Amino acid sequence: MEATVGARAESIRPPGRPGAGTPAVPGEESILQRGLEAFAELGYEHASARELARRLGVSHNFINDRYGSKLAFWRAVMDSALEAQLARLPQLDPSLDDAEWLRQFITSFYRSAVDTSRIDRIMLDELSRDTERLDYLYERYIGPTLQLMVPSIERLVASGRIAPIPMDVLFFAVVPPVAGIVEEPLARRMGRSVPTSPEQLTAMAESLAAIVVNGLLSTGTEDHLRA
Repeated sequence: MEATVGARAESIRPPGRPGAGTPAVPGEESILQRGLEAFAELGYEHASARELARRLGVSHNFINDRYGSKLAFWRAVMDSALEAQLARLPQLDPSLDDAEWLRQFITSFYRSAVDTSRIDRIMLDELSRDTERLDYLYERYIGPTLQLMVPSIERLVASGRIAPIPMDVLFFAVVPPVAGIVEEPLARRMGRSVPTSPEQLTAMAESLAAIVVNGLLSTGTEDHLRA
């Protein structure tokens, strides 16, 4: 009788929960962090369900049981990572000059890349692929982040301090340079010392932000955009 009861309890075990005698499933935070590491290293297409399960330390059907699909798991990983990153970006401060706020915003974005290089590596990879994953990133994160800058950009344009700039040009002026922080293999070939300390990376982020913002505010930018 006891064996029958035990078997029945096992058969109704909730999805994603380990069976009797199997190692405990890692906590949700650990699962999402390991997923982030796997997607950053392998890319979405090469991160098979089996390889993900191995790296997460779970059964081969865990992702489908818990999240429904690999794509749904990827979304959960990116939501967890990007929501935390965006929460650290400064909100518009009406007491600041628009150029100064823009400088602070872009500097904060680059500084965050020092601690979130895996997120940015995934983002840079996804930008070149016309997929539903890019649609997801654009609708939930890229578009809203750009919109945070729009009011300041529009006022700077109206005052003649910055040339009129299409949204796509603004994006590619601000976001891809983050590769200078996260793409260490290429940077090493260009002479960057390794290991690079957090302080050095922060200084690099601030320097990169200054170059980008000064370029946007350059009086020569308008001529280039019209050419």
